[in-house]
Amino acid sequence: MQGFVTALMLTLLPALGNFGGGLLAEFLPVSQRALNLALHAAAGIILAVVGVELMPQALQVEPAWIIVLFFVVGGVFSIGLDKVVHFVQRAPGQTDGQSQPWMIYLGTAIDLFSDGIIIGTGSTIDLNLGILLALGQVPADIPEGFATVASFKESALSRQQRVLMSASFILPILLGSTIGYWAVSGRSDLLKFGLLAFTAGILVTIAVEELLVSAHDSIEKAGMEEGRLATLMLVGGFALFVLLGAYFE
Repeated sequence: MQGFVTALMLTLLPALGNFGGGLLAEFLPVSQRALNLALHAAAGIILAVVGVELMPQALQVEPAWIIVLFFVVGGVFSIGLDKVVHFVQRAPGQTDGQSQPWMIYLGTAIDLFSDGIIIGTGSTIDLNLGILLALGQVPADIPEGFATVASFKESALSRQQRVLMSASFILPILLGSTIGYWAVSGRSDLLKFGLLAFTAGILVTIAVEELLVSAHDSIEKAGMEEGRLATLMLVGGFALFVLLGAYFE
């Protein structure tokens, strides 16, 4: 039980980072360019978590093809879920401008749920891995929280409603951590790393199909051209997690 409590405490770190990013969006002027940069930075960190930490460790378990299969299934699952959400959001009378904030919100919630699974599962493998994954998600979740609230500031939601929505993100990440911890606790390494690979597939899909697409849409709607700074934010986010992992270990 102590290990589970530790996993939940680690999970609170990215949850607080997400909420802090939402508060920044409430009190700082938000432009489409700032939203674009925040989403690029978040995507860069997510890709680094998957490419530098999760998959290299998971592929050490044999047979490797099962790990890769878990990764692909995670991506397919995320795409299928995205299709369902788009179908629901495109109800009669619902415009793209009205649905985009909710798509970002849902993408963030799914990402946080995946974060929770990764932290909970990683904690059962090695406490240092759980700590690294929790710390690595904080700088990714800050721009995600910022981008989510920033997108809703253009809607009819009041500040109180936006703050409550931002605070609600603690639920999916705690749920994910609980499932991740108890689903693999005492189980084989293949199942543990398979679940990590599954969530890695979800995270990659979210980063590419949700965060980056939403980032580009925000610039196009503002009548602006995609700048090199956005690419640098993507690379910088990736590099930030690499540095964190290198010095923490």
